[in-house]
Amino acid sequence: MAKTQPEPRRDPRTDHLLTPENCVVALIDFQPEQYSTVTSSTREEIDLNVLALCKLATAYDVPVVVSTVGVDMGVNKGTSQRILDELPGVEEIDRTGVNAWEDADFRGAIEGSGRRKVVIAGLWTEVCLTFPVLDMLAEGYDVHPVADAVGGISPVAHDRAFDRMISAGAQPVTAISFGAELMRNWARPDSDNLRKVMRWYFPERQRLGLGS
Repeated sequence: MAKTQPEPRRDPRTDHLLTPENCVVALIDFQPEQYSTVTSSTREEIDLNVLALCKLATAYDVPVVVSTVGVDMGVNKGTSQRILDELPGVEEIDRTGVNAWEDADFRGAIEGSGRRKVVIAGLWTEVCLTFPVLDMLAEGYDVHPVADAVGGISPVAHDRAFDRMISAGAQPVTAISFGAELMRNWARPDSDNLRKVMRWYFPERQRLGLGS
């Protein structure tokens, strides 16, 4: 018998996997000063996957929290405009500290979403990503760092940071795996949300020479 209908959908709020209804996306410190010192990946690779993450969150109505460091102090510039352009209406939350979870406004935005699964990316991997991940895990959140949308000052720094996060209970994802987890079934009416992003993503990946 031909299968053309989706399987019954599990409760999207209590599903142990990521759904549009149970997660929030956090993007931390995608600023020029941080990009300039990353060597574990290229800016092209990072941007491709952060933009995919933003497109997917927007398409599936997943709330997004964006944070910067040192902008109000006049030390750093803000979030890359390419990223902000994908997130209309989302305002940046600036901080003075490297650990976003210690900032009351950032923490309040995550808590205010009412969601206990956090999909998170940030620069650098070993500092501004790792520290809030560890704190959120300690407070009982399910945390999913996006491995291909982040970078550290060296491959060693990036890799050891993921070792540390995973050993504490983090569950890494990638940008496209995040989209597939949200979509879950090609027969659902909203599956075109992922198709649209993939039709942009793979040609763009090839154009940037990131296919291998």
